[in-house]
Amino acid sequence: MDVMFLWLLLFVPIAALADFLHAPATAIFFLSAIAIIPLAKYIGQATEELAAKTSAALGGLLNVTFGNATELIIGIFALRAGLIEVVKASITGSILGNLLLVLGTAMIAGGASRKAQKFNRAGAMAGGSTLFLAVAALVIPAVLLIAAPTTNGAAIEHLSVLVAICVIALYGASLFFSLVTHTYLYESDAEESKTNTSWSVSKSTWILLLSTLAVAWMSDMLVNSITPMAQTMGWSDLFIGVVIVAIIGNAAEHTSAITMAIKNKMDLALQIAIGSATQMAMFVAPIFVFISLLFRNQMTLVFDTFELVSMFLSVIIVNLVIADGESNWLEGAQLLTAYAIMAIAFFLHP
Repeated sequence: MDVMFLWLLLFVPIAALADFLHAPATAIFFLSAIAIIPLAKYIGQATEELAAKTSAALGGLLNVTFGNATELIIGIFALRAGLIEVVKASITGSILGNLLLVLGTAMIAGGASRKAQKFNRAGAMAGGSTLFLAVAALVIPAVLLIAAPTTNGAAIEHLSVLVAICVIALYGASLFFSLVTHTYLYESDAEESKTNTSWSVSKSTWILLLSTLAVAWMSDMLVNSITPMAQTMGWSDLFIGVVIVAIIGNAAEHTSAITMAIKNKMDLALQIAIGSATQMAMFVAPIFVFISLLFRNQMTLVFDTFELVSMFLSVIIVNLVIADGESNWLEGAQLLTAYAIMAIAFFLHP
């Protein structure tokens, strides 16, 4: 698996050359997208290596900061370009992708040779309930507009900022829960995640720095090619954000969750999938709201109705699946089917 990611790094100079030669936007988009996948993987691995060599609190802070670095970087460039709908769609897509695509594939991979895989039900349900509340918070601005359609834009912008503050505060409380008051629920995960560390602190730091800079470079190219590529392919910003951009950002989590599930470490696989989705809803989305204040167009938390319904259904489905404390390949197939149906619907969405 590592060799494959190493070979994929060749797409970084290939994408750069295509951009320099003013290749068609579609080629630049897909080349830069492929180039981001291995870079995201090395950001994640470097973060894990550094977190494993620090205290639980500092390790948690590192994971919060760089856990969704790829999505953050792509989103910041998209906000600067005024592609706010793509950014909001990428938030939706990352939540759907982690909960349905990543977790579903992991359950199939892990359950293919086993009747069932057990995990810590209390820890999983705690993460699931926190995610449910976070997604519920994202619904409030849209509900306000439905209930009071005459609400002006300034009020929605202020509400979005206040909701973002509340959600980030809740995320801080959830980190305090997992790192301080209820560490016993996650001790097995923490111990297992520290067993395969091999990079020095210096090597991890340099790889993290260089990979982050390279992702920023590729993200700039990716974002600049979205509009002409969408016109050529006939794709909507909603589909690009929900499916294409989200899959790019989740590629690293996808492989990590599958690897953990195959090793029968479903607690870690769940932590990767649900934890990443939670970070998107409770950390990345609010951060985007704050960052957008620096640009001409402010991002609000008013999502498309279909996006909200899809997020809610995904969270409910996953909470039902993990409620019994065990998983099997059929449940994974159910999650993948739900993702496929939603992806098709987003493709057909005007």
